[in-house]
Amino acid sequence: MVEASSPLAWLGEVERQREAAGLRRRLRTRSAAEPEIDLASNDYLGLSRHPRVIEAGVEALRIWGAGSTGSRLVTGNTELHEELEQELATFMGAESALVFSSGYTANLGAVVALSGPGTLIVSDARTHASLIDACRLSRARVVVTPYRDTQAVAAALAQRPEERALVLTDAVFSADGALARWPNCTACAAVTAQCCWSTRRTGLVCVGRVAAVWLPK
Repeated sequence: MVEASSPLAWLGEVERQREAAGLRRRLRTRSAAEPEIDLASNDYLGLSRHPRVIEAGVEALRIWGAGSTGSRLVTGNTELHEELEQELATFMGAESALVFSSGYTANLGAVVALSGPGTLIVSDARTHASLIDACRLSRARVVVTPYRDTQAVAAALAQRPEERALVLTDAVFSADGALARWPNCTACAAVTAQCCWSTRRTGLVCVGRVAAVWLPK
């Protein structure tokens, strides 16, 4: 508990406000025992406990050790990284691929790279938190459109003063499972020769294989 006289007393007030708003999160500890029913994790196919996956992980530890030893730009770029990226690119029918440590960092990296000052980002109101944070980091102007409203997307693109624009949407919205109106989004962008970025953090091929489409002038 922070004392009222402390310069950090404001943190106590923030904590009380979050508690009152039902935003206080508490960690739940799980045991090593495999659950009988799993309705919350991202291990949809149970591959984290598959014998072949475990054996491959143990073998990688024997060969490479317990860590990359540094960032990829310094000492951490291994043959395994490049082999995985090549296999993913081939699987997706893409020229190349880039592996991130999580879906969150992938969205941050992609959105920041594709935008910046002088760019308009048109983002669906219910996009994932990673895309919301990416918008904040991008330094671009952001217009939030109503949920799955492609007419609002088209209007935002048509009215923008910026030369570049980026349309953001989840491919499958995690809160309700609804699909993005992807053909409509790409059609909106095609009119103005802009880019659509659709995120599939945990379902790479469940609704198709295209995650981003550049639409040239």
